[in-house]
Amino acid sequence: MRRSLRKDRAEARTFAAFSALFASFLALFGAFGCTPAPEPAKTTFAAMDTVMTLTVYGGEADALAAARDRVLELESRLSVTDPDSEIATLNRDGTAALSPDTAELLRRALALCAQVDGALDITIYPVVRAWGFTTGDYTVPDEAALSALLEKVDYTKVRLEGDTASLPAGSEIDLGAVAKGWTGDELAALLREEGVKSALLELGGNIHTVGSKPDGSDWRVAVRDPGDPEGYIGVVSVSDKAVVTSGGYERYFERDGVRYWHIMDPRTGAPARSGLASVTIVADSGLYADGLSTALFVMGAEGALDYWRAHRDFEVVLVSEDGSVTVTAGLARAFALSAGCHLTVAQP
Repeated sequence: MRRSLRKDRAEARTFAAFSALFASFLALFGAFGCTPAPEPAKTTFAAMDTVMTLTVYGGEADALAAARDRVLELESRLSVTDPDSEIATLNRDGTAALSPDTAELLRRALALCAQVDGALDITIYPVVRAWGFTTGDYTVPDEAALSALLEKVDYTKVRLEGDTASLPAGSEIDLGAVAKGWTGDELAALLREEGVKSALLELGGNIHTVGSKPDGSDWRVAVRDPGDPEGYIGVVSVSDKAVVTSGGYERYFERDGVRYWHIMDPRTGAPARSGLASVTIVADSGLYADGLSTALFVMGAEGALDYWRAHRDFEVVLVSEDGSVTVTAGLARAFALSAGCHLTVAQP
């Protein structure tokens, strides 16, 4: 999978707009009971190659404007395609002085790469580009080309000293696998500082909730059915959590009857074939949820559950290619499965 900030815009925005509308319906449905809820303030805009919708209840009048400005500020620093961004400068020059924001995100991204033992690798960008997922000019690279590119894929060789980053010759990074999650964390913190007690932040396929609904009940966030672009596999109820899904259905192309998706296995340089169709992470941190949704997809169901048992600081919904659904024990009561699906609850 690599979630790149260089997505094909038309494809990404079509999916993101559907996801945002669908998530909004489920999350906001039933929010109003006998006690009148405050009128929401809402803004929708394009950023980070997706469509973002921020819905806020209460707080300062200019909270939404401040949140939108913060998104655009982060995008200008993190975009891999903007030649003036810090990441593009680092990739082009091999070294760059980073703002505190970018340096902190890079530091945390590298730590997560190490924690998942390379199942997430931010230096996979040249491989993703070779497959055409950054441009829409899709191709299946030959083994020799992939082997040459994989020699440059190694997050451990990225150096960060203070706020100065450096890369080996020929290496490039992309923080797209964690950027929207980090952005959700930043927006949630900003809105709380502005006095917001209840908000739904839809950053493309990433959902971040601030508090609960205005009536005190949980937000209800849909988990898309990988086999049905208009359906969902179930609904998870959350408050003050990030909910992030990665799936092979998000971006893909087909050649000679074979489907190739954008979730890349850093070990092979090819789309991850783990038996999973999607991974949904529920966690306190959007950055953590974003990165884990990629890493656990690469690991496969068994590896994902082993990782969960070892850490227990998140919950996960695993949808296999055969349609079966597994949730971790912490979601046993918070996840409502759609009719006709088989559910397994994983225990510690």
